[in-house]
Amino acid sequence: MSDVKNKHDSSRAAVFLDRDGTLIVEKHYLSDPDAVSLETGVGEGLELLARLGHPLIVVSNQSGIGRGMFEARDAERVNDRVAELLRQRGVHIAGWYVCPHVPEDGCGCRKPEPGMALAAARDLDLALEGCFVIGDKRADLELADAIGGLGLLVSTGHGRECADWARAQSRPVFDDLGGAARFIAAAGAEDAPGAHSPPSASGAIR
Repeated sequence: MSDVKNKHDSSRAAVFLDRDGTLIVEKHYLSDPDAVSLETGVGEGLELLARLGHPLIVVSNQSGIGRGMFEARDAERVNDRVAELLRQRGVHIAGWYVCPHVPEDGCGCRKPEPGMALAAARDLDLALEGCFVIGDKRADLELADAIGGLGLLVSTGHGRECADWARAQSRPVFDDLGGAARFIAAAGAEDAPGAHSPPSASGAIR
């Protein structure tokens, strides 16, 4: 990661977002934009992060493409619908990154591998160290580890399936993205000049 900036500022840190089960309701291999609906807490949470100036980037494993279940343009149409719903809340997504591969491909972009985040850092001139990754799977938290960030698990989507593992690893667990956003906002406030240290990850665990 020598080509990536390493300055840390929690008040403006990049936030990487999983899509299915985190931003939108999990639907098995979703390819129909008409079936998109935002998850609980997403609108309020992203409005808060956007207002605070955090760059928001979506990083999504979409193995349905590699499995031949739908095409890349179908995933793009779903992303466009998500972007449209978020724009209605005044939220802009700085970048959309999709891994189309199946696990057996061994690619470097499928989470928890850091390829999508590294690409975003280059494309958008982002610092990775000190960033946040919000998702509903262990792979999202492991991605955060790989790029020097903090992984936040939401209990929406598949989150409940790995919540016990996350807590055992002293990882922050939240009911939804709104809770994770408030944690990030508090971290940024505490990281401001003259403030105290940011809240600990363990303190956020339910």
